[in-house]
Amino acid sequence: MSTAMSTDRAERLVALLPEAGVDALLVTDLVNLRYLTGYIGTNGVAVVGPGIRVFATDFRYAAQIAEQVDRTFERREVPRNLLAAIPELLGEGELRLGFEASHLPVSIYTSLLGLLPERVELVAVDGLIERMRAVKDAGEIERVREASALADAALEQLLAGGLAGRTERDAALELEVAMRRLGAERASFEPIVAAGPHGALPHASPREVEIGHGQLVVIDWGAQLDGYCSDCTRTVATGDPGAQARDVYGLVLEAQLAGLRAVRAGAERRAVDAAAREVIDAAGHGEHFGHGLGHGVGLAIHEDPRLTQTAEGQLEAGNVVTIEPGVYIPKTFGIRIEDLVVVTPDGCEVVTSISKELMVID
Repeated sequence: MSTAMSTDRAERLVALLPEAGVDALLVTDLVNLRYLTGYIGTNGVAVVGPGIRVFATDFRYAAQIAEQVDRTFERREVPRNLLAAIPELLGEGELRLGFEASHLPVSIYTSLLGLLPERVELVAVDGLIERMRAVKDAGEIERVREASALADAALEQLLAGGLAGRTERDAALELEVAMRRLGAERASFEPIVAAGPHGALPHASPREVEIGHGQLVVIDWGAQLDGYCSDCTRTVATGDPGAQARDVYGLVLEAQLAGLRAVRAGAERRAVDAAAREVIDAAGHGEHFGHGLGHGVGLAIHEDPRLTQTAEGQLEAGNVVTIEPGVYIPKTFGIRIEDLVVVTPDGCEVVTSISKELMVID
């Protein structure tokens, strides 16, 4: 992370503090710390406000923060129990200190209350940095593209070796290893490989069960590269899956394309979900599509914005979201088709490169 980029993020955060009614923000979530400062360790806190920009960690990361943490932050080495060190990071005078309510356990909050001087008031704040993270800059978008390209290459390697006769778990492990060998830091999440009726579980875990011939196989996978995640799903067939499967696959693809056409800056999030959902509803499979159409992807695999039936707000240029309708028929099969896209002023850029035509893998 460049100093200019990190400085801009800290300044943008400071500009949001009055809206939240606080003078400074205590940042404890590790993903938010990475976004704001560049730090990728596992123990750290930061305080950001007008005239204050300080980061603290323990001796294990002292050398690391010298390289990683933006130089506009004062960097301090403190005892391993960071909680006890927070009061000394806050300077003098009365202070309304925001804390990340969704990321700070009640036990830590209670302990912190007992440590802070009376001049400091703790105020629950939610979503400030997450809101910033939702709109990616050009550098972040390029990292997502690179992660997606790496993941696509790994899937192509897997499919080239065939699926039938292998266990779901074996295929999932090979996919994860292929991503690591191609340069990924790790998988964005545990890959899903689910064949036949098992594919009707949207979040199926790979089993020690062989993939048969003539089955649909749902593969959901992603790579993390330089901190940024990718996410994609393809449903492939191991031979002819039958007329019903082909028909439903065509339906899900039609819904997915409708969702893609609805994506653009200014589009209501729930309207984008509806564009795809209405196609599935009209075909009589509404009860078989029970999850939202998509979610944001970035430093976390699930982040803002969400595309659901109840989502509030509009998409913005620079959002990176999934478009992933599915039909899941219990005890029969499941089909999901997912692309990762960048929202643009007049539409979207599809980052995923893998074909969406039904692939038959020998």
